[in-house]
Amino acid sequence: MLTALFWFAAMAIILVTRPLMPVDETRYLAVAWEMWRDGQFLVPHLNGDTYSHKPPLLFWLMHLGWAVLGVNEWWPRLVAPLFALANLLLMLKVSRMLWPEAPERAWSASMVLQGCLFWTLFATLTMFDMILTFFTLAGMAGILRAWRSRTMSGFIALGVAIGFGVLAKGPAILLHVQPTALLAPWWGARLKGGPPGGSWGQWYAAIVGAVGFGCAIGLVWAVSAGIEGGEDYRNAIFWGQSAGRILDSFDHGRPWWWYAVVILPMTLPWALWPRLWRGLANLGRNLRNGGIRFCLAWFAPVFIAFSLISGKQLHYLLPIFPPLALVIAFAVENTEDRRLDLLPTGILSFVLGLAILAIPTLAGMLRLPAETDDLAIIWGVALAVWGVGLVFIPAEGRPRFISLAGTSLVFVIVVHLMAQPYLGARIDMKPLAKHLSVWEREGYVLGHYGKYHGQFHFLGRLERSLDSIGDGNIDAWLARTHMGKIITYQNEVPPAGKPDLIQPFRGKLITVWDADSVRHDPDLVKRPP
Repeated sequence: MLTALFWFAAMAIILVTRPLMPVDETRYLAVAWEMWRDGQFLVPHLNGDTYSHKPPLLFWLMHLGWAVLGVNEWWPRLVAPLFALANLLLMLKVSRMLWPEAPERAWSASMVLQGCLFWTLFATLTMFDMILTFFTLAGMAGILRAWRSRTMSGFIALGVAIGFGVLAKGPAILLHVQPTALLAPWWGARLKGGPPGGSWGQWYAAIVGAVGFGCAIGLVWAVSAGIEGGEDYRNAIFWGQSAGRILDSFDHGRPWWWYAVVILPMTLPWALWPRLWRGLANLGRNLRNGGIRFCLAWFAPVFIAFSLISGKQLHYLLPIFPPLALVIAFAVENTEDRRLDLLPTGILSFVLGLAILAIPTLAGMLRLPAETDDLAIIWGVALAVWGVGLVFIPAEGRPRFISLAGTSLVFVIVVHLMAQPYLGARIDMKPLAKHLSVWEREGYVLGHYGKYHGQFHFLGRLERSLDSIGDGNIDAWLARTHMGKIITYQNEVPPAGKPDLIQPFRGKLITVWDADSVRHDPDLVKRPP
């Protein structure tokens, strides 16, 4: 399958060019490492404290690979992307269940999904949303199976999907699957099949049963973990995190209209395809189509609910990209593709290529990192040439879908190859983590000035927790620590000091100071106000 080849190409480049990205990817591998190191597989921990922000399924899958292959970096980096690949295959099944009379539409929808630049990029990251998307798709397949076959097997599949969705990312799975099941009278009126036994009472009773079954799967872990993790952890996993994101986001509070603004750019390059807009203009006459209604019942309630919730991140929308891709494939199917329809995407690619070509020249003027001088000009040329080539793609058949999806792949590959020097010099935490590992084995106590997110634990295979240090406790820490190293982030190295190690990180410096140096001058590690 072509989409699988696209996935393999992207992952091959990413594994070679991109290190683990702080703070999310390094944090998740740190949690998995700490669970593995301590033999504690029920309650996730980070730096010695319980980690209540995410359920354990991703970490368990990392452990599964380590149990077979030994502890390594590449397997954890493949877990979430493998779910992204499985999502493409599962969406083929959902499309064929919605429109068995149109098998070609399933191929088009998979290309649309793979070809969204946002999807292509996030499909390579170690995060939870691709796993949640998989169980959302599995739940939708269960709903359609229950409707088409009028048997209970589909509801069992829905319950299993809900249960593992809870283990993947908590109760968010209910928001993704329940509205579609509850709106069955609306979409089901136009879709062949019906509720089991022909009774809506039986339908909704079976939905309640599936939800209960799924929640029971999640509770098997949550109750046991809540008992072992203690009261604070129990309150966090049962209430704190979900309620906090709904009522008042901890870190990602944004206005209600934010998703409405960003959703269109998230669908690039398809949003630049005139054929799509002509198809959407005619979509209104197809609102009686059962498949379209199913997709709208899947997409709209979740989009509205997430818009009203305080905490917003772009990747929260990934589970509703499949219905968006299905609608796009439907909209363009019977719409004429004109000769210059790829011109907008070609112009964008050409302009981006020119921008990449200009980066080494503008690096000094714009105060860009020195690593930009090492950028290969060939990648800017490649992107510009790709943009020109799009204009000559034939307007008939599959080439347009392949070319637009290929644009996202080419862009992701070019950006990573272009950014490799910067990523290696200013993002990769592995060199510093290796130094910390050596110091730990030599008996040094490691302290971290400010909040620690686990950036170094997996990469250095650290055996002990880092002490959290701040202005209020640095004197006490120094008093009780004979041999110590303090990690801090600074804009520049203080003139009076000489750190043991300096590593650039984004626009700052990570510096490591010996405890004896800080005893003589505590201001060395303090950040300017």
